[in-house]
Amino acid sequence: MKINRILVPVDYSPGSLQALKYAADLAKPLGAELLALAVVEPILFVVPDYAGAQSSTLAELINEQRRAARAELARLERRYAKRGVRLRPLVLIGRPSTAINETATRLKADLIIMATHGRTGVSRLLMGSVTERVVRTATCPVLTLRTDARPRRAAARRRRNPRRAAASAG
Repeated sequence: MKINRILVPVDYSPGSLQALKYAADLAKPLGAELLALAVVEPILFVVPDYAGAQSSTLAELINEQRRAARAELARLERRYAKRGVRLRPLVLIGRPSTAINETATRLKADLIIMATHGRTGVSRLLMGSVTERVVRTATCPVLTLRTDARPRRAAARRRRNPRRAAASAG
């Protein structure tokens, strides 16, 4: 399988930036194009509209989020260009999982690389999982990177108490 395009959804969290770095490290030797996608979620706010004031304020907020996303992606594009990686910035408005899969299909991405926070239980139930929805509905392979802090805490404990780590390992 030849990989020409890698799509990476970016929400500027440390995990998504880690996934972007991982994708860049993969894309560079393959000569693949890196598609960095920021999705601005539409704001659904139901209140009485007083002479259009509420609508214009929400539209301004979405436009500001779009401008901020473009500016941040442009910064990332320059950073990765210095490393010799072609990064194409994309900003869409919509539901993240839908926008990710539609973009992957439309631009013929060969691979999606994205972070997952590793939520479980009630937080996963309440928050949902964009990554899970993408994995279930994607038309190309999806590589997920778990980016929560738990493994780092365990590694820190092993460094502080090597005997305890050895006992738990064996």
